[in-house]
Amino acid sequence: MSQPLDLSVIQAQTASTSFKDAWQGRLERWYAHPGLYRWSLGNPLTRWLTRRRTRKLFDLMAGFVHSQVLLACVRLDLFRALYQAPCNLTDLSRRTGLAPAVLQRLLLSAVALGLLEHRSQGRFGLGPLGVPLAQHEGIAQMIEHNHLLYQDMQDPVQFLNNAWSGSMAEYWPYAHEKPPVTMPDPMVKVDVDKFTRYSQLMAASQGFVVQEILSSYFFDEHRCVLDVGAGKGRFVSELAAHAPHLHFKMFDLPPVLALAREGLQAKGLSERVSLHPGSFLDDPLPEGADLITLVRVAHDHPDAVVRQILQKAHAALPVGGILLLAEPMAQPHEEAGQPEASVDAYFHFYLLAMGAGRLRTPQELQTMMQEAGFSHVEQVPNAMPIHARILLGRKSQCLPSVLQKGVN
Repeated sequence: MSQPLDLSVIQAQTASTSFKDAWQGRLERWYAHPGLYRWSLGNPLTRWLTRRRTRKLFDLMAGFVHSQVLLACVRLDLFRALYQAPCNLTDLSRRTGLAPAVLQRLLLSAVALGLLEHRSQGRFGLGPLGVPLAQHEGIAQMIEHNHLLYQDMQDPVQFLNNAWSGSMAEYWPYAHEKPPVTMPDPMVKVDVDKFTRYSQLMAASQGFVVQEILSSYFFDEHRCVLDVGAGKGRFVSELAAHAPHLHFKMFDLPPVLALAREGLQAKGLSERVSLHPGSFLDDPLPEGADLITLVRVAHDHPDAVVRQILQKAHAALPVGGILLLAEPMAQPHEEAGQPEASVDAYFHFYLLAMGAGRLRTPQELQTMMQEAGFSHVEQVPNAMPIHARILLGRKSQCLPSVLQKGVN
């Protein structure tokens, strides 16, 4: 490990902890009893629970195979092909170049996972989970991108001992490298491949997060939005169409904004959007916006950097200004083990492989926002928290509370 990692804040247990621990210890001994499994299967009242737990454990063991079935279908372009029309095994074999006996194993596995389904006359069509993959290019790009994570995690223990030496860390250089401080000269050839690849992926995969924000928050009261970590401008572009009265400022690394400029011009947004190259590690945020947005930014960085970003956002906003923070967030600790919480396992390891960030609970981020000086910090309800949760904080005083204590 090349640098220390931040620890999550674990909520304190209640006063009944000793009773709870004793009860959980007794349950563990019951679960381990050799006769309990046979008894639970023979009892109609408990059989469903034992079957569900066994299935869940098997799914954990088989999860890598499931992900590789998904990746193979993406690489063979099966979802888009079957979206046009169902096909039989012979036609798909000819299209993919795979032998029928081999391809059939993949197709049947995809049917079992709900990605494909059987149709009439021996044909295969899209299943309920396959339709989104045919319609949203960003999902397919993330599935392909995850192959880097799987490569890094072939030996999970070795990965934990040296997480930032793999392909994922190389893909996201801004998470652990010193960023450029100047805008690239258009007359000078600059190697921007690493900025191009991650900027394109971020833009392609941001669609669901953007829709969560646009459908959950009203922008009528605002006049100017500063998007920090704006990338190629996917969020700004869609928000500009959603709220035509708004003007925008985009803040990101110079090579990233150089990539964004052409796209903004093509969409006719040059008059409404101003570009502000810089690094939030070293530079202040531009002033003049009454709403600052952080979309999938905080979880990429360690706690110290997140606190620095929040303090700079507070300083850049006028009194009454709003900070909107949206990103995937961890489930509360009391909900660990629930189906929704399984998403956390993916993000914990993805962010570890990526750099120095981590998945935080809404409560942790709310506390950080309050420490930076924001008041009335609240979570905005949204339909699909798996994509992102949304937090709002208002600047109701000129100095962060921590600084005010020092002044007083």
